[in-house]
Amino acid sequence: MQTLIGQIDRIIYQNNGFFIAALKNGDKISAHYYESDVDHLKDAAITLKGLWEEHSQYGRTFKAHSLVVNQNELFFFLNRVVKGFTKKLTAELIERYGNEGLIDILDNDIDRLNEIKGMNEKRLAKLSNGWKQFRSMRLLGEFLAPFGVTPALLQLIAGALREVKDPIEAIKNNPYGLMRISGIGFKKADEIALNMGVKRDDDRRIGAAMEYTLSEYCDQEGNSCIDRHALFDRLNLLLALDVQDRYDEALEDRLREGSITLLPSLKLSPTRIYEAETLLIEQFKRRGKNTREPLTDDLKVFCETHSLTLGEQQYKALELINRGTGLIFLVGYAGTGKSTTAKALLDLLSTRHEPSLIMTCALSGIASQRIRERSGYQSATIQSLLVRFEAHDTMPYKVILIDEASMINSFLFARLLAKIERDATVIIVGDDAQLPPIGAGSPLSDAIALNLAPTVMLTQIFRQREEQAIALIANDIRRGIIPQYRESYEDFTFLNVDIPNRYALKNSLSAHEFDDVLKTHAHNILAAIADVTLQYLPQSREKLQAKQIREYLSAFQVISPMRGNTLGVDNLNLLLQEYFNPNPKKKVKTFKGEFRLMDKVVHTKNENLPSTTPEEFKEGIEATERRIFNGMCGLIFRLDDEDEIAYVYYPNEEVIVQYKYEQISDYLSLSYALSVHKVQGMEYNTVVMVMSFSHHIMLNTKLLYTALTRAKEQCIVIGESGAFESACRRLEHTKRSTVMQELELARG
Repeated sequence: MQTLIGQIDRIIYQNNGFFIAALKNGDKISAHYYESDVDHLKDAAITLKGLWEEHSQYGRTFKAHSLVVNQNELFFFLNRVVKGFTKKLTAELIERYGNEGLIDILDNDIDRLNEIKGMNEKRLAKLSNGWKQFRSMRLLGEFLAPFGVTPALLQLIAGALREVKDPIEAIKNNPYGLMRISGIGFKKADEIALNMGVKRDDDRRIGAAMEYTLSEYCDQEGNSCIDRHALFDRLNLLLALDVQDRYDEALEDRLREGSITLLPSLKLSPTRIYEAETLLIEQFKRRGKNTREPLTDDLKVFCETHSLTLGEQQYKALELINRGTGLIFLVGYAGTGKSTTAKALLDLLSTRHEPSLIMTCALSGIASQRIRERSGYQSATIQSLLVRFEAHDTMPYKVILIDEASMINSFLFARLLAKIERDATVIIVGDDAQLPPIGAGSPLSDAIALNLAPTVMLTQIFRQREEQAIALIANDIRRGIIPQYRESYEDFTFLNVDIPNRYALKNSLSAHEFDDVLKTHAHNILAAIADVTLQYLPQSREKLQAKQIREYLSAFQVISPMRGNTLGVDNLNLLLQEYFNPNPKKKVKTFKGEFRLMDKVVHTKNENLPSTTPEEFKEGIEATERRIFNGMCGLIFRLDDEDEIAYVYYPNEEVIVQYKYEQISDYLSLSYALSVHKVQGMEYNTVVMVMSFSHHIMLNTKLLYTALTRAKEQCIVIGESGAFESACRRLEHTKRSTVMQELELARG
């Protein structure tokens, strides 16, 4: 091991705490630093221990295993890490109290610093928060470093455990608690635990593995129950133990404590999901009966009065509601008039109930806004309704319309139905040709297949002009038919970017040579996306300049099936950010990349965060905690460098959320490009869909149908015709193992 002492001249590269830098003498170094931003090291004198090696890109480089700042630690921290502390003030603090005295004050009596001239509450709060984070990172880093925890992972753990009184003790007691931190999971927690000395057959390990396996199978893969042998097989793959008696013991413990429920079919279900799906069965069956008085004696007169020209299927839905049915499923494919029918049903019900007693709702803010505009009735997101009436037994509405029901998983659906008054009329609108919900269960598809309540299927397609083809193409895809996608249409375009003689090239070239062909082809698709973006960019910018934020966010959207690779969401966002927001007035650097003032972003986790309404923000009213939900799309409209807070406006939810700079990478992602799952329930004027064999594993009819039907005015598919046709042929019949199916089939 060698020692190198020097002063950092410039940071060449950094990512997740790892950095490459040049020293003042010209030497190159690579190291990890996690006590604060790597940028704080510029001009710092440091001591490194490590070895010289030849780097493929930077030449002779000193690879450091440890890094120490050759400076009074407190001086470095106050002057470089906590903004606002000048060298003069920092020196005064250390001179006045001494190192140990100042550390004691910072740890135990920080209010004493109010006696310093120029100190105020704001500066003191910033100093206190910075010091706590600095100290906890140091201690946590020293504890976890021997167990293979990287600086990036340390930052993740420290952020998640910031509210825990003694995070080190919590990890010692049960290192598998780390798997509940988003971004870690069982395998990484297991690696840390085994490095800490936990035995491979430790009860905590087997219990955590069972929890993780059930969660993966249900919450991640969409099932709500699992066969015992399948569960144990998965545990064997995960743990490599093959100790069925220990698995039996762990399972019996969980059955006794009630976290897992045994079904009559002997399948196993997480109890929270079992209870949700049994509630759904009861609610669908009970509410679907005719228990109300008819709304009108002459339905045809009602239709004439309201100038309604309805098809036979649409009219059937009105008949069901008119004769007193408490719950119906209105299921329709793209272009079949679901919105028209839904509005007719609400208008019919409004002959008995005041508009204030009628509520429409959907999972996403955009879907909620859309049903409000199309129906004329009040609307909200499902989550906001649940939060608003959290302290109430039920919601005060006599009619509830639930839109985009295919997106709602069993747990959320059950929470919503449990809050609806017993005698309220419920209309559930959905399209089961779309992707199934994220999370356990498939309640809409199950309810239809099991005939749990009256269902009206809309299949007749309505379109205003012959040149409109999105609905027709989407419905061909739904049935596994390759549509006439190369024709010229008013609202659909396929931009073909193929590899000529793809299969011949693959057979004639080496793997390395063909890989180069694929890379070139991916960049050709990117170039085509860029060309289309440039065509639509002026329209989007006009909306932004006019401060029509909602319209700006929904004007143009690129969609990709996957996050990774050249044509995935992450790389596309970097490309599109340079077109939509190339010269920001301000920006924040995070390990995810840059977030710029006026960037389009999406919130990625359900979390309580300080928020205001736009009116409260204008009036300067202090923010309060509100529940902010995964999938909300907004705009960064303010970056406050002094307080290190980013402000994001979410127009569909009419809320402004505050994010500390350190939280941005935890809760936000750019949204110029989004995954198909992320846009489900959304609607955009123009949609650009990326189509490539590099996404082959994800391509199927449900995914393609969902993506295309997000387009309101124009859908442009860019990429390989072979990949598109392959997706059209790959019929996706979502088969989820659910409690609803098991219980109903057992009843015969």
